[in-house]
Amino acid sequence: MNVKDFRRIALSFSGAEESSHMGNPDFRVGGRIFATLASAKQGYGNLMLTPEQQAAFVEEMPEVFLPIPGGWGRMGMTHIRLAMASEDVLHGALHAAWQLRLDKNTRTSRKKKISESRQPKAKLRRKR
Repeated sequence: MNVKDFRRIALSFSGAEESSHMGNPDFRVGGRIFATLASAKQGYGNLMLTPEQQAAFVEEMPEVFLPIPGGWGRMGMTHIRLAMASEDVLHGALHAAWQLRLDKNTRTSRKKKISESRQPKAKLRRKR
């Protein structure tokens, strides 16, 4: 797989769109990032996963997946070695990141609606 494949697959998911973050291509759903090509020059795509998902991917295929170094990696951000990934593996990994972002967007939207519904209604002042 390569950068073109990563882009094609990432954009195949419902609502996915390409944007840019700090000058690097990223892929979003609902305006929020689920994957980037920030490390494309090193041969990686980047996936925004949970730490648990990351651990499962790395354990299953350590030659393909590795945590991004530092704090981002501890939060679940994961490199995928594009040249080592099959189309099925890349599709599955991108789908996992896309689905996670979609689920988070839904939870955030629900919390916002609940919070807004609990706000006191503005009182109208009557002119006397």
